[in-house]
Amino acid sequence: MPTEIEPQEKANHAEFNFDAVFEVDDYMYFYGDMLTDELSENQVTALVELLELRTPMRILDLACGFGRHANRLAALGHDVTGVDYSAGFLEMARADASARGVSVHYIQDDMRRIVFENEFDRVLLLFTAFGYFEDDQNLQVLENIARALKRDGMLAMDINNRDVFLKGFRPDIVTEKDGNLMIDRNSLDLLSGRLYNRRIVIRDGERRDKPFFVRLYNANEMRDLLQRAGLQVQGIYGGWDRQPLSIDTRRMVIIAKKIVG
Repeated sequence: MPTEIEPQEKANHAEFNFDAVFEVDDYMYFYGDMLTDELSENQVTALVELLELRTPMRILDLACGFGRHANRLAALGHDVTGVDYSAGFLEMARADASARGVSVHYIQDDMRRIVFENEFDRVLLLFTAFGYFEDDQNLQVLENIARALKRDGMLAMDINNRDVFLKGFRPDIVTEKDGNLMIDRNSLDLLSGRLYNRRIVIRDGERRDKPFFVRLYNANEMRDLLQRAGLQVQGIYGGWDRQPLSIDTRRMVIIAKKIVG
């Protein structure tokens, strides 16, 4: 099983094609069945409890995708802003908001460049939307979040738990749907903590390459990184039902609060 990438191999894996990886049609084709209304509604119910959303608040949903959290939170009376890199996902989010009869302010932008300051009561960064940049840029994202939050503002994150992810590492994963394939060819660089995926999608006889990488973190790394950014961890859970983090919980739901000196 490959664990460390030699310099030349690493160079071959280093490309990250954002436009290809987050191209809407292929993404929704393979992931859409998993992102059900029931899942989204259960997560929003959990967010209401975890982030104490008992009165209307200003919420920033970073990497909001097609608005499955943002639009539901707006329907509960919150003032929601959604930011995403993909124009296609934002188009879907706006259409869904219109169908639900809610108003959400959607912005196309890069989370490394957002410039909000003391504007939001809560920030969301969900569904493994963290870790796609160089380490200093990942920290910059958290610093941007801390700056965007008001005093005592809170952040909710949902990412892989590196310690458990490594136990179940698979170098090759093939997802098949209606005869179409998504082929994930994974390598781990243990020194950088990165998962490199040379993804190939084959649909209707056409091949599309969608390479990407993501930085994997464990709980103590995230605690320390958030602290550096000005955010204090309030809780790290093994799931949306607040189950304790353990050696068997593959994901982490992290709640952090802005540190005010």
